[in-house]
Amino acid sequence: MDLAVFAGVASTGLFAMSYLPMLMKAGRTKDLSSYSLGNLAITNAGNALYSVYVFSLPVGPIWFLHTFYLVTSALMLAWFLRYRSRGPVAGAGPAGTGRHARTTEPTDQPAEPAGATR
Repeated sequence: MDLAVFAGVASTGLFAMSYLPMLMKAGRTKDLSSYSLGNLAITNAGNALYSVYVFSLPVGPIWFLHTFYLVTSALMLAWFLRYRSRGPVAGAGPAGTGRHARTTEPTDQPAEPAGATR
């Protein structure tokens, strides 16, 4: 394997790995509110057009990287359209925190013992 092919293989892996956290978060939370329909649509159109060029090249790392981009951008657009009317999945927590949302506001009042009535 020459240096150019090795660089292509290594960069393909790095670029693909850089997308995985975004995909995992979007798939887990169903919250794509930070994305715009326009951006996702243009990305998919650009990827489709760029495919004409990429797939005219000999098979190599660029084919795998571009195929990955095609699939991930189409998946993000599909998720955006499917989940745009919904908020984050219950229990998934606020977007970007990885924690569950607080169900009650904190107060300075001490908690009442179990079974206490007012």
